[in-house]
Amino acid sequence: MRAFIKQLLSDIGKLLFVKHRIKSIAVIVLLVCYYFCLPKVLFTDSTSTVIESEDGQLLGARIADDEQWRFPISDTLPEKFKQCIIQFEDGYFYSHPGFNPASIAKALYANIKSGKIVRGGSTLTQQVIRLSREGKQRTYFEKFIELIQATRLEIKYTKDEILNLYAAHAPFGGNVVGLEVASWRYFGVAPSRLSWAESATLAVLPNAPSLIYPGKNKKRLLKKRNRLLEKLYQENIIDSLTFRLAITEVLPQKPYPLPQEAPHFLQFASSKYKGKKLRSSINYTLQKQVNNIVKRHYEVLKQNQVYNIGVLVLDIETRKVLAYVGNAPTTKRHQKDVDVIQAPRSTGSILKPFLYAAMLDSGELLPNTLVADIPTQIAGYSPKNYNEQYSGAVQAKKALAKSLNVPAVRLLQEYGLDKFREQLYAFKQKDIDKPADYYGLSLILGGAESNLWDLCKAYAGIASTVNHYTGTSSEYYSNEFIEPVFLQQGKADFGTLQMEKPIFDAGSFFLTLNALKEVNRPEGDEAWEFFDSSKEIAWKTGTSYGNRDAWAIGVTKKYAVGIWVGNADGEGRPLLTGINSAAPILFDVFDILPQTAWFTTPFDALTEVTVCQNSGFLASPICPAKKLQVPNFGTRFKVCPYHQLVHLDQQRQFRVNASCYPMEKMITEPWFKLPPLMEYYYKNTNANYKSLPPVKFGCQNNDENLLDFIYPKNHSKIVLTKNFKGKTNELICRIAHPKSNAIVFWYLDETYIGETKTFHEVAILPAPGKHTITVIDSFGNEKSISIEVDRT
Repeated sequence: MRAFIKQLLSDIGKLLFVKHRIKSIAVIVLLVCYYFCLPKVLFTDSTSTVIESEDGQLLGARIADDEQWRFPISDTLPEKFKQCIIQFEDGYFYSHPGFNPASIAKALYANIKSGKIVRGGSTLTQQVIRLSREGKQRTYFEKFIELIQATRLEIKYTKDEILNLYAAHAPFGGNVVGLEVASWRYFGVAPSRLSWAESATLAVLPNAPSLIYPGKNKKRLLKKRNRLLEKLYQENIIDSLTFRLAITEVLPQKPYPLPQEAPHFLQFASSKYKGKKLRSSINYTLQKQVNNIVKRHYEVLKQNQVYNIGVLVLDIETRKVLAYVGNAPTTKRHQKDVDVIQAPRSTGSILKPFLYAAMLDSGELLPNTLVADIPTQIAGYSPKNYNEQYSGAVQAKKALAKSLNVPAVRLLQEYGLDKFREQLYAFKQKDIDKPADYYGLSLILGGAESNLWDLCKAYAGIASTVNHYTGTSSEYYSNEFIEPVFLQQGKADFGTLQMEKPIFDAGSFFLTLNALKEVNRPEGDEAWEFFDSSKEIAWKTGTSYGNRDAWAIGVTKKYAVGIWVGNADGEGRPLLTGINSAAPILFDVFDILPQTAWFTTPFDALTEVTVCQNSGFLASPICPAKKLQVPNFGTRFKVCPYHQLVHLDQQRQFRVNASCYPMEKMITEPWFKLPPLMEYYYKNTNANYKSLPPVKFGCQNNDENLLDFIYPKNHSKIVLTKNFKGKTNELICRIAHPKSNAIVFWYLDETYIGETKTFHEVAILPAPGKHTITVIDSFGNEKSISIEVDRT
């Protein structure tokens, strides 16, 4: 039966089409024209870029390309404004099909009677069409087109969607377009927080937007507003008390500035999502607190002519950006618009933890290993510690904690510059984009440039690797060093779980974080008085050459905080250092963050070994030993080279041997002995260190050479420069000798040039070319080096 009816209707349709072919075609054409009469996109005007916090509070906005404040359309409209605009503009909005015949008739009668257009009969739907056809003349023909398109608009959109279109594109005076901007500009609040009086004020404005200007027609605007409020009361939309209170509210006196809580984050987001409204990951309260911290420190730093500050706060678990302060509240003269979070700057010492972790991971270093901190020259490059002092030897973890430059350079040379440069690719530092030879060994001291965004990303990845390893079945995620997420709906993609480490293992990263935690407790340094010892934070500072950049980056189990301080134009300033300028800001930010527990120990990525208490190398049978947790490859490290067995007389005053002392009376015991140059500096800062006793008179001395050159080094090339008077500067030669009473005799190319005692230093002026410098002490020890001299 159903098939019969369907066939019957089809036959009737064909019959009618054949009988009324021309009419049918005309109807079809009209229907097609009607369907396509409404543009696919009604409004093509550029819109402002708008960013909100994670909870929807406005952080800032950028004006649209056409210099209009026009926010992207919102999904909802506040109920107060909805009631006001309907009662003022279109009381039958929810019942008409897009136009109101009665209103049109009344308007037509009034206009004909007066001989000009004095009244409009447009519905809100028609006004949306008129706004979308901006620039068209207001003629009856244009009115007819608007009417047709209005009916089509009613078919395509719901009533509430049409209201949203109107609210987003209605003019509110000057360059303010749309309810949301108007609410912020005229009342300084979000539309949802408008009072009835404020909503009524904005409802009447699109009808006469010029009334909003200060000092112009305020009485007319007040009358229109109050008339609307009275209508709301008569329609029982508001009660009498609300009405009486509403009419007492004053009109806006001057425009409010739009909130600008994160202007540089807005700039950053706008480069990726121009003209969009974004719900960001920024925590509104935290952002304001960090802004206040930056402002407070800026007032102090500018006294030293330091004008720019950047602060970035990340949630390590979600990798979301919680606060983004791209610059201090400085002036245009001092580059206030520069986003220093994204600007490449010299890294200073901030890359040292990566090298430390790399060497732990490969089994080429243990945390307590003594590393050399002595005057060093490598292929003409002479690194210096910040305080220009040397400790001779220092534990690797303390060298990192104290940010010593000389040990870092020596370790980089030992580990391999090319290998370390290749591994830096995995940390995704986009500004470190040159080959290893371009940077040289200065790479570890600031020879490369990176930015705060990438560095915080890397430090967060280190912490996250440990968190994920201990939070899973000792597995790694394949993509730990991902880009931070800055949208509220964004989700970090850490990749897949795997047994293979992405860069370095969790044990190496964990021990690196432990070493950085020790930075919190320096010994006898007044600059650390701001530190809050109740919080466990792994952090590192950095200072670039010439005091141009000051860094401080810290992580806890939950948060990563990065600070950069300096001048955007690159000008260096005295006292601009990571510890003095950036670290105080770092700890002030951590003070407002919730306290978290320390990282869980990744036991599966660590192995217990026996190490030498004195040297930190794997213990030999003659070392005083202790147990230590090290990365798994740490078992392949070297056995302590600094302990040796010595033969002493019964009083332990002299070293002896079989040539001069009865073997049955000898006392043999292990002795911790550093090489001469390391010992020379080490014993000055380590009171417990004991040099080897002297050899007993008459004994044959087959021991190693006690002499070592501090400067110059063997096979070095020396360039002698001229002073201001045009005279060539002398070459200052220095040696280390463990015996304070030794006399040292100096020779240049077998020519005697003098002797020294206590302080072994001489000045010579050799001719250009190759030379040999020889020293012989009063005990018969001898040392020679070769150098090449040139003059400018």
